[in-house]
Amino acid sequence: MNKLSPFACRGRPREFCVDAALAQALRVFWEKGYEGTSLNDLTEAMGITRPSLYAAFGNKDALFRKALDLYETEKLAYIRRALEQPTARKVAEVMLRGSVDNVMSCDQPHGCMGVITSVACGPEAQTVREEVVKRGDAGKRALTERFIRAKEEGDLPAHVDPEGLMRVLIALLQGISVQASQGANRDELDSLVESGLALWPSA
Repeated sequence: MNKLSPFACRGRPREFCVDAALAQALRVFWEKGYEGTSLNDLTEAMGITRPSLYAAFGNKDALFRKALDLYETEKLAYIRRALEQPTARKVAEVMLRGSVDNVMSCDQPHGCMGVITSVACGPEAQTVREEVVKRGDAGKRALTERFIRAKEEGDLPAHVDPEGLMRVLIALLQGISVQASQGANRDELDSLVESGLALWPSA
């Protein structure tokens, strides 16, 4: 793990684990969204002072982007696995079940960090929302390209619109996140997944 020793209060150096501090920042952003998170929330959770935060991570905006990188690397690995699946239906299944596993984890907040942040951001946090949307758009393009390939391979019916199908899947994923944040339990989300897969078009 990386360690830095920026100055803490009273001018005394304080060593802390950057990776562990970033993980705590991620949790706070995930629970409260970008705008709902204050610098006091962050420094308290990370166990560091404001000068240490600025020295190690930059400002709140830069820290959020680093936390988003960590979120995508650690929490959204199932998306990469999904895109490698042999059929379009299996792509959808791995993504949906991975999303349920993600939001139902006992040791982390419920809901999708990207959805929570993009919905909650107001005008003053527009650049953060744009960053979240930009990353989401990259994922949508990858899904659309995968479904185009599935259609070309005969895995999807000829009448299916790959982009439209992508948006159906995204709507299901967002529904999982929103319902989890509103208290839906595992059985209810699993039922949503099963119903979504039952409607999936077959060649």
